[in-house]
Amino acid sequence: MGNMERTVLVTGAGRGVGAATVLALVKIPNVHVIAVSRSLDDLGRAAAGDPRVELCPVDLLQPDAATRIAAQVGKRRLHALVHNAGMLHKADMGTHQRADLERVFLLNAIVPLELSQALAPQLAGDPPGHIVHIGSMGGFQDASKFPGLVAYSSSKAALACMAQCLAEEFKDRGIRSNCLAIGSVDTEMLRAAFPGYKAVTTAEAMGTFVAEFSLNGHNLFNGKVLPVATSTP
Repeated sequence: MGNMERTVLVTGAGRGVGAATVLALVKIPNVHVIAVSRSLDDLGRAAAGDPRVELCPVDLLQPDAATRIAAQVGKRRLHALVHNAGMLHKADMGTHQRADLERVFLLNAIVPLELSQALAPQLAGDPPGHIVHIGSMGGFQDASKFPGLVAYSSSKAALACMAQCLAEEFKDRGIRSNCLAIGSVDTEMLRAAFPGYKAVTTAEAMGTFVAEFSLNGHNLFNGKVLPVATSTP
């Protein structure tokens, strides 16, 4: 890529794997990051005014979110779009409510489609733009499933299928699409899902992997759902 600046947009950038991905990306020369989240205070402090971290405070659940993000990107070329924003939903069977289910599917599956569609003109080109969907092993076919997480896991399964569909939708436009089905990572979300469980993979380690994959993974993968976990089998 030489000295050409590459621009990457990361959603859910306020904390956890998203924030770690942003901070890992700006350690790579000539990378500019547009960081999207409802709250970016923590990331703003961590980035310490780095001019290559561009904050985009948007609530992705709002109907105009994709339009507002596309407006901030403008006509700039996007080299990667990382759909990291996600919502955990844990509830006992018999207690699921329609409004809660709509929110989790909206953020975890519908918003990534809306945003991919809105930013397709900026992603298209040569070298190909790369859409990276951050899925979950909970949504990976035949992986272990856990009680209480049916809505979360099935929304992530929808995201995995979407990643494959978008590879087909965009194959003639110079855009590639993959899903990383990540396993347990030591984040606030994991601790909420599994109180008392300590994951061996840190958010920083996963963020470093996602950052590298967003910039280079499309050279070897397209339309793939890739499990990223140290658990066996």
